[in-house]
Amino acid sequence: MSWLSRILGREQRADTITPSDPYLAEWFGMNGTIGAYVDPQRASGLATAGACIALVSQSLASVPLNLYRRSANGGRERATDHPLYTVLHDAPNGVMTAFEAREMLIASLLVSGNAYAALEWNGRGQVIGLTPLDPGTVAVERLESGRLRYRVTNRAGGIRVYLQDEMLHLRHRLARDGVMGLSPIQLARETFNLALTQQETAAGLAAKGNRPSGALVFPNAIGGEKKESALSALAAKINANTATSNVLVLDAGAEWKSFSMTAKDAEFLESRKLTNLDICRIWGVPPTVVGILDHGTYSNVEMESRALVVRCLAPMARRVEQAMNMALLPAGSRQTLFVEHDLAGLLRGDMKARYEGYRIGREWGWLSSNEIRGWENMPEIEGGNEYLSPLNMTTAAERNTGTGTGEAE
Repeated sequence: MSWLSRILGREQRADTITPSDPYLAEWFGMNGTIGAYVDPQRASGLATAGACIALVSQSLASVPLNLYRRSANGGRERATDHPLYTVLHDAPNGVMTAFEAREMLIASLLVSGNAYAALEWNGRGQVIGLTPLDPGTVAVERLESGRLRYRVTNRAGGIRVYLQDEMLHLRHRLARDGVMGLSPIQLARETFNLALTQQETAAGLAAKGNRPSGALVFPNAIGGEKKESALSALAAKINANTATSNVLVLDAGAEWKSFSMTAKDAEFLESRKLTNLDICRIWGVPPTVVGILDHGTYSNVEMESRALVVRCLAPMARRVEQAMNMALLPAGSRQTLFVEHDLAGLLRGDMKARYEGYRIGREWGWLSSNEIRGWENMPEIEGGNEYLSPLNMTTAAERNTGTGTGEAE
């Protein structure tokens, strides 16, 4: 970089800087101590892991993600006239819906720890397009100015370079370099290593028809030909695909000695259940919402559904919101505009609980009829913007002067 560029603060695309690619880091140390090969694709293919990823990504993609404008009275209103509202709410590009794009970004974030989307700006400094990218095709570099640069490899092998203002970068958890996100799967590599090993063991047992390994024990020594004949007859009987293949006839004092433990003796099924619970803990997903109902009751299932929103979806939503506010809105626009998920619908509960809450808010004066009807997707009514106030209440100033309706005679 020349001295003039240093003074003017220009960013150069031609600087040679070592890339920081999360997939390079994952290349080393993928094998766990047990020996199973752990990578994001295999780990996310586990039933419990896939359910957690699908639940979080689909839940966040299904709730409204709106662009709001701060009003003068401290409130907010939807900025439907801004191009970014359409990008986030309807269609971010010409081939994806908003749901599909957001689901892809969240799923990439949960699997690889990083999610990327190329941004398209208009001449007025507004984002008019957003295209999610495969994290495996993106390499991140830090420029001498401290800003970031992204090298994206396309399917044909070509490379396109994006500057920081041209890329939305979501990170699950910052690494020590302060640039890349850390993959939850790689952070909990040993847990997934155990789960994959257990799955391979179960598959091996199923492939053998759950038949244990063992030996034929004869009371006296037998010749080589007789030994081979006995083993061949036993193997043919065990491997026969017939209804009576599990019936063995052992004569001449022969006994069967099993070498392997049964799944019950090894507590194999219980161990797999504990591993599934550990996988749920990695993403903060309550077990009952992904179908693990061993300890589920009517009361705790409802509470865990709320815990999913409060402890899992809400922090993830805030992570996405702040990254989008930084990347999609210029510094001047962030004074009046902001992006936010609407998670209220996930916390409303059943109809009786909602209507009871509406009644309290309406009678105590902080909700109007039209606000309640809007939450229930009903049209406004005439006079529905009025707020009620209890007759037996007044302000302290009015009570002291004797003008309040609550003054004792």
